[in-house]
Amino acid sequence: MLLRHIPFLKAVFVHSLTAFGGPQAHIGMMMKTFVHRRRDVSEQELMEYNAFCNLLPGASSTQTLTLIGYKRGGIPLAVITLLIWILPASILMGSLSFLLHYIDKKQLGTDIFRFIAPMAAGFLAYAAFTTFPLAIRNLITWIIMIIGAVATYLLFGQPWVIPVLIVSAGIVTNFSRKRIPQTEQKPRKIRWWNFWLFGIIFIAAGIISERARLDNWPDRKPINLFENTYRMGSLVFGGGQVLMPMMYEQWSVRPETIKKNKNKDQNVVQIDESDMYTAMGIVRAVPGPVFSIASFAGGMALKDMGTEMQVVGCLIGMIAIFLPSALLVLFFFPIWSNLKKYAAVYRSLEGINAVVVGIMIASTLYIMKDISIGEFKTISLVNIGVILGTFLLLNFTKIAPPFIVLACLGLGALV
Repeated sequence: MLLRHIPFLKAVFVHSLTAFGGPQAHIGMMMKTFVHRRRDVSEQELMEYNAFCNLLPGASSTQTLTLIGYKRGGIPLAVITLLIWILPASILMGSLSFLLHYIDKKQLGTDIFRFIAPMAAGFLAYAAFTTFPLAIRNLITWIIMIIGAVATYLLFGQPWVIPVLIVSAGIVTNFSRKRIPQTEQKPRKIRWWNFWLFGIIFIAAGIISERARLDNWPDRKPINLFENTYRMGSLVFGGGQVLMPMMYEQWSVRPETIKKNKNKDQNVVQIDESDMYTAMGIVRAVPGPVFSIASFAGGMALKDMGTEMQVVGCLIGMIAIFLPSALLVLFFFPIWSNLKKYAAVYRSLEGINAVVVGIMIASTLYIMKDISIGEFKTISLVNIGVILGTFLLLNFTKIAPPFIVLACLGLGALV
């Protein structure tokens, strides 16, 4: 059964190697690859998946891609899609935990990635442009889009802003008396085991980790590392830009505070502050999910326990950070699908789609804020050219996103 999905899985693998720019740009790339080129999902479905995943904690772009696999082949294909998507970035970041002290950190900021940010802005502008006519059709959707764009831009990075905007937009469009027909759809059976598994792991990991800490179990680091990482993956809203400060506080700042107030604990999970800063910069230049930084953090946390345990730490970081996202999205999405048979949900989708467009527009402008485009310098002209060129190539040609990414990397190496 899975053999017929090999072309789809190949597309996911190529996407995992070329999806630069973070979750905002990933949506634009998915739009080009899985909607316009491969027709795996429709534009409306991709928008719905993205909005739904932004309501959940965890890695939203990872959850969105997992749902595309789920739609095509159920849970087995969703799991394979998830693994293919996260492995390349996790392997790269895990390898960095071994190589970090053997290379010059200054060289990691190589200029080859200098045009990734303007390229990401071009991808995001393309996603907003293509979804605009589908979502903005009347006065209320125009108002929702504008308010969503302004609020997202001003409060960008706040973990609560996107979920609040999506829920509010869904409520507002339910005040409309416009008739939206219900569709006949048989309720799907809810797979409760996903949710129970998520909860059992969360509670058990917390209890065991706390007992290990209180009793100071020898070699308790792997247990504490799993609990810390799983908890972050279960509770973080707002994507990688929120996850990374949480990791920094948990593993760099808090251990130093504990050492000042108590006796030095050799078993506490701790990562050097400068190493975390380096990883937070490098992960933005690595294709794939930003959550892959957990693989690096896991390796660094257990590096003092030997090479084998450092590899185990990379695996713990990767599994613990992505497992909550997968369990939650595969549990809640069938419930969401059941609710869609009610007209109120369709009215909500009208507002949700409108605010998603506003979020895309604000994200585009926010990315461009840190790109040099307003100065009379050569680099500004090149940045403008990259943004416009990316948008035009995506909109008017059939060039696949990986070739655009490679072109931008090549341009960074030459300019």
